[in-house]
Amino acid sequence: MTSPSIQIQPFQPADQQGVFDVIVPIQREEFGIAITAAEQPDLAAIPDFYQRGNGNFWVAKQGEQVVGTIGLKDIGDGLAALRKMFVAAPFRGREFGVAARLLAELLDGARAKGVQRIYLGTTDKFLAAHRFYEKHGFSEVAKDSLPASFPLMAVDSKFYALDLAD
Repeated sequence: MTSPSIQIQPFQPADQQGVFDVIVPIQREEFGIAITAAEQPDLAAIPDFYQRGNGNFWVAKQGEQVVGTIGLKDIGDGLAALRKMFVAAPFRGREFGVAARLLAELLDGARAKGVQRIYLGTTDKFLAAHRFYEKHGFSEVAKDSLPASFPLMAVDSKFYALDLAD
């Protein structure tokens, strides 16, 4: 059962602070990654970094509050990277279905733009994320099999891919 009060929509500049307010506390407090908003220049330049080519960035909102994020970075040759998928703790789980709805929006958007394969990197700590991606058809891939254009993050230690081609 998903909550109708949650809307998924493409990022708008007015969502900027809400994006920081969802992502940074999760990174720092839940996962112990000592990172600041300033150390993530992609988040300060979402239209230039994500919303170009075959990419986009979506937010899940309850009213005006951003409660989830997901980004698709065009990395060329029909490939894309899934980045910055975060859902605020009170909005996780089946009751709201925010993560599944964000991923579905990203996959629909990617298919509509002809993306053939999506890659993502995560850390060994994000066990729930591993299960979520595997449940949604992603398969683990070796780091050395990633395309040269994949934007590696220092914290990434586990990688997944999903083929969208029929």
